Amino acid sequence: MTGVPASAAGGSSGAHGARGSGAAADGVAPEVSGSVPAPGSDGTSDARPARGGKIAAAAVNQASVWNVANLLTMLRLVLVPGFVALMLADGGYDPAWRSLAWAAFAIAMITDLFDGHLARTYNLVTDFGKIADPIADKAIMGAALICLSALGDLPWWVTGVILGRELGITLLRFLVIRYGVIPASRGGKLKTLTQGVAVGMYVLALTGWLATLRFWVMAAAVVLTVVTGLDYVRQAIVLRRQGIAERAAALEETEA
Repeated sequence: MTGVPASAAGGSSGAHGARGSGAAADGVAPEVSGSVPAPGSDGTSDARPARGGKIAAAAVNQASVWNVANLLTMLRLVLVPGFVALMLADGGYDPAWRSLAWAAFAIAMITDLFDGHLARTYNLVTDFGKIADPIADKAIMGAALICLSALGDLPWWVTGVILGRELGITLLRFLVIRYGVIPASRGGKLKTLTQGVAVGMYVLALTGWLATLRFWVMAAAVVLTVVTGLDYVRQAIVLRRQGIAERAAALEETEA
């Protein structure tokens, strides 16, 4: 999520304010009718940016963090401790508390769909959002899985497979970032959706055929988790090989 360029967030008013204070963005002193720039000690004009311009630019950059996409991400982070408290209330087996926990989990999953879309559509991508969004995603999913396993509703190996895959792929992305970015695949998006539905069904106190159905949905989620994880590993290996080959070719061309 998120970085609003100064031209979008501050617009022309921020630029005019900086220039009016005595410095233009390109370092040229503003023209004032009937006046000549005061020379410095070496005979050249003093074109140093005015302090007010820097303060105005900093204010615009700070304000850009507080956009709707980032606010939705922050909401997900706040929902994590609330979800855990609701999930474990009254021993963790009260249907009413579990329903409220499901509502918190559902809100977190829905906001996950919207914040990324809003950030890309309205150019709200910021450094904060790039870091906070994946943390919020994994925090709410990890909290749900750990709570379910701690309550005995979900085997620990399922939680281990899902969380291990998510953390492993995140680390893998950082390791190969120098060679390029591994794009999100359709399989990865389907995996995320299936995981959300499966975990949501386990959070609810379901019985009968719905309890049987959630087992198969979770089984599908685990299969997609493993398959897409292996596909990301394959993409990372290919990306690394291509990056090394391109660097070697560029080095040979430079030496030639």
